[in-house]
Amino acid sequence: MPAYHSALNDEPDVRQVGNIAILPIKTKIRGPAPLADPSTADIIDETLDLFRANSLFRNFEIKGPADRILIVLILFVSDCLAKLGSSRSSLSQLEANKTLNTLAVDSFPIPGDANFSLNAHYAPPGSRADAEYLRQYLTQVRQELAARLVERLYADGTGKPSKWWMAFQKRRFMNRSLGN
Repeated sequence: MPAYHSALNDEPDVRQVGNIAILPIKTKIRGPAPLADPSTADIIDETLDLFRANSLFRNFEIKGPADRILIVLILFVSDCLAKLGSSRSSLSQLEANKTLNTLAVDSFPIPGDANFSLNAHYAPPGSRADAEYLRQYLTQVRQELAARLVERLYADGTGKPSKWWMAFQKRRFMNRSLGN
């Protein structure tokens, strides 16, 4: 059974930096990402919807530039769950939000950096300005993804993270990690 791919691979006129698509997102966080239509699903919704199914796969065939951003975001969700799972006690929603927001804005490698774990599958940005734009875009997307992940984790109202999400904290998509 093949992994689930991004439906946004077929989007026309999408800017690419390296070979990563710069897709619009629904957000209130400031940054360079284009704004998406609030009535449609964006790459962050798609990442959260496909995370649990795709995290069971060891192989993933990249079918377009949106799949590349999807891989990075799925690996970031894995790192977020591992970070929340490593705390000694169950975090409240507010504490989880702070922890994941800090993780989202921490320094991280981008394609082309020596310590980026997926350099074999990603082209580096063409210029220093493109690299800075990609770093700002990924920071904004990671912040929005962290906020939406916390909403999903604590959606049941018990004040504890969902066991159905936390069960995936040790799973590694493609046996990889972003190294956070």
